[in-house]
Amino acid sequence: MEQNLKVMLISHTPNPLKTVAMAAKLCYSKVGIDKINENMSDEDAKKFMEMLLNYGHLSPLEHASFTFGIEGVSRTLTHQLVRHRIASYSQQSQRYVSEKQFEYIIPPKIKEDKEALDAFTKTMSDIQSSYDNIRDILTKNHTKRLMEEEGLDEKSARSKALKLANEDARFVLPGACESKIIVTMNVRELKHFFTLRTCTRAQWEIREMATEMLKLAKEVSPVLFKDAGPGCVRGKCTEGKMTCGKADEIREKFKNL
Repeated sequence: MEQNLKVMLISHTPNPLKTVAMAAKLCYSKVGIDKINENMSDEDAKKFMEMLLNYGHLSPLEHASFTFGIEGVSRTLTHQLVRHRIASYSQQSQRYVSEKQFEYIIPPKIKEDKEALDAFTKTMSDIQSSYDNIRDILTKNHTKRLMEEEGLDEKSARSKALKLANEDARFVLPGACESKIIVTMNVRELKHFFTLRTCTRAQWEIREMATEMLKLAKEVSPVLFKDAGPGCVRGKCTEGKMTCGKADEIREKFKNL
């Protein structure tokens, strides 16, 4: 069964703009933190951060973080996502969660081609059958062994056997298999992530997810994420000969995101 993308903003640092602005202001101020907090209005924070971002002073951005809940993405996507190492991840486990009747992601180009789509869905069905068969065989054999070797009753043995069976049966599951993940990144890393993953050179699925994440982040703090997006949003395209040639169109898209 096909699954669709769902991105939600679970939580974020309260008043992220002021938090970052205070951290940055402290670097240049003789007064204490209490005084900085007392004297900094929301408008002061906005003006100071706009100046700071123009200077390229980015380390204070690390004091604010955003946590996203993401569903309806493939394991292919999450393998790319977790390469962004300055982040925290909690992903649904195929070891502890059975993939009986697993859901999957269909790439748009496959969905548009009936012949390819038929082949794809048949493959998913065949994989499901193989997974179920392997899982059933392993569950039966592990249950028997646990009862004989560890003296467990049948119910306890089967419960333990199911986990052991999932552990190995998952090896046949495809990259298309749907996954759920919670991601936390600080603002500096998020902006770097958006630069790479909202670019047209990024794979279609992670690009769609990153764009949805950016929309949610900009709703919370338009100032912090004002220039977020692919590199061409902030100036000349940095992709050289690999450029998509649509910089003007992309700048307009992210300006109005």
